[in-house]
Amino acid sequence: MLEAVPSGRFDWLFSRYNSLYLLRRHFHFIGISGELQPAAAAGRGILYLMNHSSWWDGLLAYHAAGKLPGKRHYFMMEEEQLRKYAFFRKLGAYSINPGSPGDARASLRYTAGLLQAGESVWMYPEGEIRPLEHRPLSLKEGAALALRLSPQTAVVPVTLYHGLFRHTKPEATLLAGAPLLLPWAEMERSRVALTLETVLGGQLESHRSRVLNHQGYMPDEFRPLLRRGRSTNEWLDLLRPGGGRG
Repeated sequence: MLEAVPSGRFDWLFSRYNSLYLLRRHFHFIGISGELQPAAAAGRGILYLMNHSSWWDGLLAYHAAGKLPGKRHYFMMEEEQLRKYAFFRKLGAYSINPGSPGDARASLRYTAGLLQAGESVWMYPEGEIRPLEHRPLSLKEGAALALRLSPQTAVVPVTLYHGLFRHTKPEATLLAGAPLLLPWAEMERSRVALTLETVLGGQLESHRSRVLNHQGYMPDEFRPLLRRGRSTNEWLDLLRPGGGRG
């Protein structure tokens, strides 16, 4: 497996490139609801579990994590992609190779070691990008194995819902759910996996409903993570007679 090789200087530079250019260029709005660092998880390693529905997921999670005070965050990434974009290792990314059981176990032990040390780790337990509306949500058992090896870990479920609504650029929202503090080591791996699948799947459905019930407008509960830029339709509105007034 490929371990993370964090670089503070590279992280500082890339975080600005990501927020000031990549995300701002491609998104109209990015918001979050809930707490990524809940008080109940203080002093524990935190495992963030997130649904995986787009190429942008890692960069959105990285941006959200960068807004938090304190320690570095680590991100599990498919090994083929990490070899292709090796610079992500400097941002805290490490690999998993699902095609090699031995390598996959090594990655999960590495994950457990980070969590035992009180670090924060992001995983995408579906194991691959799936369409946003794909149901049911189906999780691999890797996260369950890591939790059984690091039973003091707090799990924070994070769902991402995104789409093209009322602007020419997409809008993305992240929802951080209530932390899960369960006796992971006392639970069968299949039971842990089912628990995580049920919680993350239910949260995604609730998240989806919150957005759709607002008919494409962003609910006020989602705090901006990125300063809004004007989309093409807003620039065109300004060109209309009287469009720049009020």
